[in-house]
Amino acid sequence: MELARRTIDAHTDAGPDEDGIHTMGAAVMAADYRMFTGVNLYHFTGGPCAELVALGAARAQGARQMRCIVAVGNHGRGVIGPCGRDRQVFVDYYPTMRVIVPTPDGPRSVLAADLLPLTQRWTPEGMVGLDASLYQDPETAGPPIIRFNPRYLEAVRSGAKTKTTRFRDPAELGPARLVFESDPEVVLPAEVTDIRHCRVDDLTDQDARAEGLTTAAELREGLRGHYPDLAGTDEVDVVTFRIGDGAGTS
Repeated sequence: MELARRTIDAHTDAGPDEDGIHTMGAAVMAADYRMFTGVNLYHFTGGPCAELVALGAARAQGARQMRCIVAVGNHGRGVIGPCGRDRQVFVDYYPTMRVIVPTPDGPRSVLAADLLPLTQRWTPEGMVGLDASLYQDPETAGPPIIRFNPRYLEAVRSGAKTKTTRFRDPAELGPARLVFESDPEVVLPAEVTDIRHCRVDDLTDQDARAEGLTTAAELREGLRGHYPDLAGTDEVDVVTFRIGDGAGTS
């Protein structure tokens, strides 16, 4: 919300109580937590809303799966709910993305699919019927999710990678879904068999080899690529898993 506000405050072309071409800002968070922004481009033929501009910017920079999105009006107008066209676009392409909307009790996030109940989804292949699974939050419907960069998919599938080291991203013992944030998203059923808490400095060469690497130093360097502020004294979770017999694609 703050990023969207700063974006439109910096780039609006209208003063208070004035009409303009750029009066709305949006921010979208991708599955890998990167954030992208956009401003609207008003035009009588139907210029794009800020949310659609932000989604296009995210795609142009490699993001494929989105976590949440919000639009904010200029001059302190706060969170503004998406228009009908935006809601349809969200449902068609990102039905499990969360959308921050204004309510009498303040901003609230809801699933994109909940903004258009009982809708039909459009795809490039045509219209599709009602899919009840759209109305389930993927984070809570089914086993816990562990998210991966898609570059790890083949290593996990082949068994070369059987551990993942997590910082402030807890996992649970038992059934899990390994979600690879590719396009389309790939989901592998799995089981978490062990979780070890340790300091970054205490990671071992064995931990590295289970992640398809060679040495603990190489593992620590890779972690700092994901978490730039990671210190040697920080605690991480070393999660051991095994995949099931099949793979799903959503």
